[in-house]
Amino acid sequence: MLSDDLDRVLDEHYLAGLSELDVSELKARRAECQQVEAKVSYLRRLVQGRLDIVSAEMRRRQSGMPADDLSSLVEQLPQILADRVRAPGPGRMPTNLVPPDDDGLTAELDSVSGPAAVASLPDLDVDELQDVAERLSELEERVSRQRRALFGVLDSLQAEIAARYGDGEASG
Repeated sequence: MLSDDLDRVLDEHYLAGLSELDVSELKARRAECQQVEAKVSYLRRLVQGRLDIVSAEMRRRQSGMPADDLSSLVEQLPQILADRVRAPGPGRMPTNLVPPDDDGLTAELDSVSGPAAVASLPDLDVDELQDVAERLSELEERVSRQRRALFGVLDSLQAEIAARYGDGEASG
């Protein structure tokens, strides 16, 4: 489960004693952390996508446009979801383009705004829609913080591996 893996990798003890580990263990930890980061990044994008859809519905209402049916929303998805194609900053290249297994990955997201809730957005009143937007925003912020923390762990592991190669302690 993602939360267990995430808690383990972000625990302060995960990076304790790196200098005592051999290079193969450092690489194994880096690979494990990369797998967790891939799941967190995938989850973050799913949250952002749903938030983009909710935001589009809020903008539609604020502009006074008539309510659309679900098929109209589906037709607009390419434009709605294209908003965040490129994130600001240097970013990190994905190492794996295959979506991770969903071992409960989307459970919390679905509890905030599952596929059925997205389909019924036009039926929500303004307060309900605002509540969904706020809950999605909070989830996105938390997942983004976790992702940044994972990058810190990855950077520490990579720095230790690079130091080993630089010192001649590791090769190949």
